[in-house]
Amino acid sequence: MDPTKTMNQVEEGLALLAEGGERVERLLADSIDWARLPTNLADAARYGVLGGGKRLRPVLVLTSCGAVSGREKDAEPAAAALELVHCFSLVHDDLPALDNDELRRGRPTLHVHSGEPMAILAGDLMLAMAFGTIAAGPCPPEVRAALVEELATGTSEMVAGQVYDTLGGLPPQISPIEQVKLVHRNKTGALIRAACRMGGLCGGASSDELRALTAYGEAMGLMFQIVDDLLDVTQSAEHVGKATGKDAALGKRTYPAVLGESACHEEVERLRSDAVMAAEQLGDGGYPLACLAEVMAVRTR
Repeated sequence: MDPTKTMNQVEEGLALLAEGGERVERLLADSIDWARLPTNLADAARYGVLGGGKRLRPVLVLTSCGAVSGREKDAEPAAAALELVHCFSLVHDDLPALDNDELRRGRPTLHVHSGEPMAILAGDLMLAMAFGTIAAGPCPPEVRAALVEELATGTSEMVAGQVYDTLGGLPPQISPIEQVKLVHRNKTGALIRAACRMGGLCGGASSDELRALTAYGEAMGLMFQIVDDLLDVTQSAEHVGKATGKDAALGKRTYPAVLGESACHEEVERLRSDAVMAAEQLGDGGYPLACLAEVMAVRTR
């Protein structure tokens, strides 16, 4: 690995993420008719959707579309829809009945800010708006149908992962590390894989391109979660903008708990390499995806 090349890719990936994040923020602010909602519901939903986060998933939708020579403008509704689902999941995950978190993106979680009943309903709204956003998009009907199916599958698997993580039900016959992988392929990885595939669908990806995007998304999803688990045991809540150390306190099986920190870093490197190789299968168009993989491998929040 060329350290100089990697550093350049990290810098380009950070720029892409910053620019894409601002674009997604504007898209979410402007594409939703907030005025048609009750004022208190609109205020709660805007608080839960706008004003923070890496916006990695919607940026992956847009970048994956561009990687297969599609028009990123055509992927904007899918990107907004994917991020609405992600925001819904955060709002509901933070509730007292689940993770009971009071800090998200460096500020009070929605149920702390607006009350638990409103947080539940605002999350419900985000999920409904997501599928409506795709339905109203510019893609041909058959593409919109495929996007709905992709997002529904990713959402269902994400919910299954949250159940595994908080309520149990993991197959007892598989090893601890396979249990951890099963949780996070669903809880975290499913929406990241869906983001890449949805971008490909918007861009008219060939079957080979869609396979490459799927492989990239699956590697990115697991890598993202391993890094997240490492940050939970190495960084402060003030730095990452959310509670840390809770997984260990609750006795959850995480990558560091099962593998140890050193092996986790090795696994991050393996998955980073897998993601970059998958991106390279897309030719020059895959270069931005490779840059994003480099960023996610070394992120500190």
